[in-house]
Amino acid sequence: MDAPPGPDSPVTRLRGVGLDRAALLGRLGIQTVGDLLFHAPRRYEDRRRFESIRNLETGASVSVRGKIVAQGVNRFRSGKSVFQVVLDDGTARLHCRWWNLPFLERHFAVGEEILAFGRVQSIRPRTMDHPETEKVEAGDEEFLNINRWVPMYPLTEGLTQRVMRSLTWQAVEACAHAYPEPHPELHVETMELPAEDGPGELRLGMALGRCPLRRDALRALHFPAELADAERARRRLALDEFIDLQIAIQRRRRNLELRARALPCAGDNRWMRPFLGGLGHPLTGAQTRVLREIRGALGGSVPMRRLLQGDVGSGKTLVAVCAALMTLESGFNVAVMAPTEILAGQLERVFRRALEPFGVPVYIHTGSRKSSREPELIPTGAPRAAGTRPGVVVGTHALIEPGFETTRLGLVIIDEQHKFGVAQRDRLLRKGHYPHLLVMTATPIPRTLGLTLYGDLDVSVLDELPPGRAGIRTHLRRMDALPRVWEFIREQIRSGRQAYVVYPKVGDPESEDVGAVTRERERVARELAPSAVGMLHGRMPAADKESVMAAFREGNLGALVATSVVEVGVDVPNATVMLIGNADQFGLAQLHQLRGRVGRGPHPSHCILVPGPDASEEALERLRILVTAKDGFALAEADFALRGPGDLVGRDQSGLPDFRFADLRRDRRLVELARSRVREHLAGSWVPSDSRTIPIGRNPPILQSRAGEDRAGAV
Repeated sequence: MDAPPGPDSPVTRLRGVGLDRAALLGRLGIQTVGDLLFHAPRRYEDRRRFESIRNLETGASVSVRGKIVAQGVNRFRSGKSVFQVVLDDGTARLHCRWWNLPFLERHFAVGEEILAFGRVQSIRPRTMDHPETEKVEAGDEEFLNINRWVPMYPLTEGLTQRVMRSLTWQAVEACAHAYPEPHPELHVETMELPAEDGPGELRLGMALGRCPLRRDALRALHFPAELADAERARRRLALDEFIDLQIAIQRRRRNLELRARALPCAGDNRWMRPFLGGLGHPLTGAQTRVLREIRGALGGSVPMRRLLQGDVGSGKTLVAVCAALMTLESGFNVAVMAPTEILAGQLERVFRRALEPFGVPVYIHTGSRKSSREPELIPTGAPRAAGTRPGVVVGTHALIEPGFETTRLGLVIIDEQHKFGVAQRDRLLRKGHYPHLLVMTATPIPRTLGLTLYGDLDVSVLDELPPGRAGIRTHLRRMDALPRVWEFIREQIRSGRQAYVVYPKVGDPESEDVGAVTRERERVARELAPSAVGMLHGRMPAADKESVMAAFREGNLGALVATSVVEVGVDVPNATVMLIGNADQFGLAQLHQLRGRVGRGPHPSHCILVPGPDASEEALERLRILVTAKDGFALAEADFALRGPGDLVGRDQSGLPDFRFADLRRDRRLVELARSRVREHLAGSWVPSDSRTIPIGRNPPILQSRAGEDRAGAV
């Protein structure tokens, strides 16, 4: 007699699965019996009772049960068709319609009893369009399909819900018990499951009690007695996923702390003091605090791994220059990587202007621009020439290519970290021998992402804006208000100010592509005549992009029509208007970044959002959030709740796994629970090599200024 199938057994070991059905399951990524156990239902249907057809209300999503009393296909002269089934449950009749799917006629017959789930379109006659249906068949497995909460699975053509339930039941009965606790040393079963903290149909608003065992969670996931049991099971399995992720993140950090010896890059203030003294304005309290944290990390025994968060205009670039100065004072080179050539060019100018008084060379290294000489572009490990002065290289992705090498790399700065992948960050770090790392973002990171995507980094926050900013007012305007908007922009330009006009697409000047810069540029030029209007987008040659930006910076252009290529790093204090066309096509965080291109000088600034003609009410509500919310951190959380991590940072960019059960938008408390339990466990089995090592998630202690030092020297 054959042994029962185990988790690693092929699905063909299950009753009813031949080669053809196994191929269908393979389309869903199901190769083994274990894969079937972890194929989560997408929702559950309450089949303990069904709504009476007579009591249906328009707009309600309901399940009904009835017999087919009529069916047929109606065809129209236009070539369209509708297949219709009429159900009767003894109280009334329901018309179920499927448009342009005439072949469905072969799958139904008068007299059959079916279940239908869908949204009621109308009640005269009572109608559902494209409902989910399932035949009621007497048999041994009817207990899986009727009189209970029934799982509804993601399917592929050729598989039915009834078949999937039958196969999943076999898998649960055969081997759910074969899945022991994945991390017995953490005693997960003793943890209390917290309630979810985000939106969702299954929000329970209370603690869910003790974690179920993994085997019990797998059974309840597929065949729950109550809906709360299914949610408890999902959260237990999500907790397992978060624990796996936190173990990987925290072991990586602990390995760095144990194996790597940091380069001494805290500096001696010989350049920092005169640099800060020549700024003409004091640092903000937040900048002073963060620079003390950075100096402490650069002088520590473990290579710094730090995320610098700050709202648009909070002074992150100044902090980056100061961190570079500390490293340069210590005799080490600095590499700065930016996502676009425009931003790299701007950062080169910023660093050159700041460092030239000290004789520090600054170089550019992008796909189209390379300085004639770059600091120590010789094989790593070669002896350093006597008297060679350390320098800064600013570049794009070209810095991570094999053609770029530098010795004595002490600090890597990555601007707009979310534009890069985790692997790209590591490739640049490998250009040196455990250099320090500072990653910066003006798109504040939602706390859940901060605990996962950036869980191996310490976090510093700039939560204060420099003085002298006039502020930005945000307006939402329909397209019929554009004549007044253009007149307002003309007034701003006549008074000596400048404007950005941003659209989401590049487009083709010969096409009818609405909202594309190549098409809209001519219209904008007519509206703003006689002011000069430039155009900027990512497909332009690098020299053309730089020429346009130089003309805009110097005030030779009244307006710049652009794509979101101006989203980050562009700094023109004289620009006071940001008009964003088809604003509904951007995310909240991206709109906030675009808004931050104005309001950088002493003049009152305005961001005008103009949604497209087909913008939904949901999209308009999202834009209204931006009108009222000024804080980027609150906007980041709102954008995260709306779009999730995949859309915010890109699945490939993030390095996050494809979770089967976890939902980062609503499982923040689970992330925190997993993080704290893993930290407690690793702390008990690991002894730091240096008593000054800072635990994960905390900032280093602020270094106290020496007696007699002024504010410039205190950092």
